[in-house]
Amino acid sequence: MSIHSTNLFSIATGSAEPIYRQLIDQTRRLVAGGQLAPGDVLPSVREVAQALALNPMTVSKAYNMLETEGILQRNRGKGMLVAEGNKTARSATDRSNLLRPTLERAACEARQLELDSDTAMALFKKILKEIK
Repeated sequence: MSIHSTNLFSIATGSAEPIYRQLIDQTRRLVAGGQLAPGDVLPSVREVAQALALNPMTVSKAYNMLETEGILQRNRGKGMLVAEGNKTARSATDRSNLLRPTLERAACEARQLELDSDTAMALFKKILKEIK
């Protein structure tokens, strides 16, 4: 069991995607990718809200929706934990499906900017190398 800090999350303030959805999607990806394991403790609603300058109700909404999906579970005295036996995607195909909406948005933006496929792919590969 690990206890995670607030730097687990990042918010794109200029994004059209609601902040609570960003938190939900990031949590799903972290669980599916294995960075968050069953039993790991997430930072509290207050900690996340303060660190990211968010309304605590936004963080609470995201946590509650993840709890409803069975990805997180509330534990008195410990806070929010990654649920044991959660149904999050673990196969490479399922994890790829979690990434698909983000890549579709990036592909649309590349077309709007009239970037050819080779340029867009080269940029994506460069970003993958930069992010560890």
